[in-house]
Amino acid sequence: MRTIDRGYNEIALMPTTKREQMGEVYARVRLTNALDQELVRMGLLEPDKVHTCEVDALVDTGATKSIIPPHVVRQLDLIIARQTMGLLADGSRVPVGVSSTIVFQIEGRETREDAYVLGDQVLIGQTVLESTDLLVDCANRKVMPKHPEGPLFRL
Repeated sequence: MRTIDRGYNEIALMPTTKREQMGEVYARVRLTNALDQELVRMGLLEPDKVHTCEVDALVDTGATKSIIPPHVVRQLDLIIARQTMGLLADGSRVPVGVSSTIVFQIEGRETREDAYVLGDQVLIGQTVLESTDLLVDCANRKVMPKHPEGPLFRL
């Protein structure tokens, strides 16, 4: 591809400025079966019986809800609470299961919500990021607190 006048390339007439390619952002996440946690609080389950796992999850600011693969559902002993339709990035609609409640712990912050069951890796979506008051620093490929002193939410 050759550059023509005014710094544009001849294929798509896009500016030819150099940009550093942004990469994927991963975060270490601890996932816990929320029902197990409640059963421990009620004295009905021993703490060492709580189903939990730690994973390096892909953080996707384009996804609304988080996604967990079927093997994580089994590992956490979750149930598929219901079925719904999901909209993929390419615009196609797919039927997906929705898990029972999961505790998401990221960067010392915690939230509880269900997740879509799909694929082969854990993906963290916007609802978990918002409810933990975390931001994505794409340039440094990391997740960071919006308010370092602790989560702060508009009421």
